[in-house]
Amino acid sequence: MNNRANIRARVRRSLWWAALSLVAGCAAPTPSAIAPRTAPAPAQDPALRLHGHNDYLQPVPLRRALELGLGSLEADVYPVGDELQVGHERWQLRAGRTLRSMYLEPLRAEVERRGGALRSDGRPLVLLVDIKTGGAEAWRLLRRELAEFAPMLTRFVGGRVEPGAITILLSGDRPRALVAADRDRRCALDGRLSDLDAATPPPVDLVPWVSDTWRKVSDWTGSDDLMDDEVVRVRALVQKAHAQGRELRFWSAPDRVEGWRALFDFGVDHISTDLPAKAAEFLRENGYGAGNP
Repeated sequence: MNNRANIRARVRRSLWWAALSLVAGCAAPTPSAIAPRTAPAPAQDPALRLHGHNDYLQPVPLRRALELGLGSLEADVYPVGDELQVGHERWQLRAGRTLRSMYLEPLRAEVERRGGALRSDGRPLVLLVDIKTGGAEAWRLLRRELAEFAPMLTRFVGGRVEPGAITILLSGDRPRALVAADRDRRCALDGRLSDLDAATPPPVDLVPWVSDTWRKVSDWTGSDDLMDDEVVRVRALVQKAHAQGRELRFWSAPDRVEGWRALFDFGVDHISTDLPAKAAEFLRENGYGAGNP
């Protein structure tokens, strides 16, 4: 057993829950309070908290995410000629597999078919566009394409947000200065944890989300208990993001029952998963449907 495992073995669950209550400012719950759970908040489908990571790798991209009721999903893109082709690596790119054909056009058809909102709570569905390389060129292509789909998209204009059926956020190789300079646009940026501590934090209409790797916070894989300092650290980040009016997401967090449960109870807004059907089933069957913590 390695040193970390030995340390974890000595951390009692009582410390875990004491840390939760200290940060949350409430009495410590019992472990059984994780799930099933009851709360006075209005009922809400917990699948809305799930983020379909690399949705294009799913057997049926986009359609399955909509059927499962996910709140957000992600597509990686590369600028190739006059197209934004979808894929995680260049060798995966194929003509015809574009952001337009796989996401923008089907989403427009769904908005028309449903008469508006795609999420069960009426909020915009978030499409996170992860630019793998060539941010400036990708922005040129994306800006032109989004203008054609403007009626269904959230508008960011003059410091205010006009919600649409779908919100586009840019991640990865983000051309931050170019996007910020556009005062009337159909997308915003996915920020990083450093944005939360910036001397002058970016405006929320430019950076409504903050996403970063789980490894900056913890090396917990879900196979044992979180340690008390990790609990405090995650809770503090959630509170800081929410205090600034932003939403929080981690990538590379444990994509398993223990991870989904912990992130949900921490109040992390968007839980990335490559197993959306299993994650949605777990959250729904275990009573995680009483709104955000």
